[in-house]
Amino acid sequence: MLKGRKILLGITGGIAAYKICNLVRLFIKDGAEVRVIMTPSATKFVSPVTLSVLSKYPVAINMFPEIKDDEIEKVELSTWHIDYGMWADVFLIAPATANSIAKIVSGIADNFLLTTVLAARCPIIIAPSMDTDMLINPVTQKNISLLKERGFEIIEPVEGELASGLTGPGRMPEPEDIFRFLCNYLSKKKDLEGKKVLITAGPTREPIDPVRYISNYSSGKMGYSLAKAASERGALVTLISGPSYLEPPSKINLIRVTTAEEMFQAVKSNYKTQDLIIMSAAVADFKVKSVSEGKIKKSSRKGNYILELEETKDILGFLGENKKKYTLIGFALETDNELENAKEKLEKKNLDFIILNSLRDKEAGFEKDTNVITILTRSGDVKKYDVMKKYDVANVILDYYVNYIKSL
Repeated sequence: MLKGRKILLGITGGIAAYKICNLVRLFIKDGAEVRVIMTPSATKFVSPVTLSVLSKYPVAINMFPEIKDDEIEKVELSTWHIDYGMWADVFLIAPATANSIAKIVSGIADNFLLTTVLAARCPIIIAPSMDTDMLINPVTQKNISLLKERGFEIIEPVEGELASGLTGPGRMPEPEDIFRFLCNYLSKKKDLEGKKVLITAGPTREPIDPVRYISNYSSGKMGYSLAKAASERGALVTLISGPSYLEPPSKINLIRVTTAEEMFQAVKSNYKTQDLIIMSAAVADFKVKSVSEGKIKKSSRKGNYILELEETKDILGFLGENKKKYTLIGFALETDNELENAKEKLEKKNLDFIILNSLRDKEAGFEKDTNVITILTRSGDVKKYDVMKKYDVANVILDYYVNYIKSL
């Protein structure tokens, strides 16, 4: 997949630098050409000699190459960083420390790696890696957001045990995950060019009173991954999102909603012009019939408090009943009789195909970074996939859609 690709790999001074040797090996094994740039601090964590042997090319560290005085006239010192920036198909910086990220945002070029960032003509992918407190610091979060706005691609850090002994977000993904990310990035398809895609994501919140609500555990990760993948493949994406802390993908039309009714109205206003609609949101099935205008006080009642519920609008059912030119995909998160329930929903809602996942799978479900899916079609096809990152799942679903419309 990477045969002949030119990958410029930048390594900054984080503990995760020790993982990069295996990443270089994966790139070389797959046929890529790799050149490595290290900051001086990075050399404290991993040997440049090791990386030079693995990449089969000298590692660049200093601002100027190591040359003898009598050879200085033969070398264009002023263009060395430009040569690297022009050579590469992609520039991956992993790990990227909070310090280096801040310098990139500010345009500081006080080492060879940062100078090359300014000179690079290729896409730049950054894998932040640092302690949790540094990552969640508002300054760091703002810097990462600015990089996204400027077109940098971010490989999000994952949760886990950190070098500090703490547990939380900030770990650099494993080399295999970064390798897979880069393969997907460099082989991006534009098979959805010009297609209009509507995606719903996240939970809804149904108010009880001004301070309480009914909701669910959905984070929106699956829907946001679908929106990102579809946009990368050329689609014109409208993402209707319930409350979520996630950063929306760039270059999409984001509509934020809170309740099921608001989501229904947003869908109703946008569905007619779509080529593909994917309903991945976890919409509440019930809402409180009579919402209290004031906070319900504990002292105002005796014994149990009973809430009278009524059904929310069936958004997926509405889309199935009014389906014309668009392809309609739904999700089914089940706990029992998974296949039977998914097949019933597929038929009842008039879907083209449905994505089944089960809470019985430890790697699937709400708030997870991974998912385990089974795709069921109206023609009776059932295809189960192994555990994958939700971004990879999103591309599997879109691949399935592309093949589906080709068969029509």
